[in-house]
Amino acid sequence: MTAIEFNYRLTNLSGNLERFARSLTSNTEDAKDLLQETFAKAITYRDKFEENTNLKAWTFTIMKNTFINNYRRNVKANTTFDNTEDLYYLNLNRESSFETPESEFSVKEIQKKIDELSNEFKEPFLMHTQGYKYKEIADKLNLKIGTVKSRIFFTRKKLMTKLKDFNFN
Repeated sequence: MTAIEFNYRLTNLSGNLERFARSLTSNTEDAKDLLQETFAKAITYRDKFEENTNLKAWTFTIMKNTFINNYRRNVKANTTFDNTEDLYYLNLNRESSFETPESEFSVKEIQKKIDELSNEFKEPFLMHTQGYKYKEIADKLNLKIGTVKSRIFFTRKKLMTKLKDFNFN
């Protein structure tokens, strides 16, 4: 296939490719960029395309792989590595002070609701919030792991119900 035939067939796929790009990116501008990058790669690697095979599938694969690679690159670029000893500060809002009177009241109110729970629900829930894994909680409390998971789940639901009218701003 000549370069002119290849380019003609490729441009005839632009409508399908654009719809696919929009479905991947959910953004018109990003879809246009992805489409342009796909065309550039398809033209660059035209010699890798085998004649009498499906050009549409080949270009869709290029687009999908380009999208995945770009996504991974963006995730990697936005990853923050923190080597501090105290990980408590990692997700701390930089603009707020450690405790305001409102937040102290919120913590006391939540703790009061947790204290009202029966021990069979409170103990696994508190262990989970302290960072214990389900398996560790199950071993320590001599329970099955499914029981631990369900107790933590139901404790969350109970607390959400008890605190539904509570303002957490």
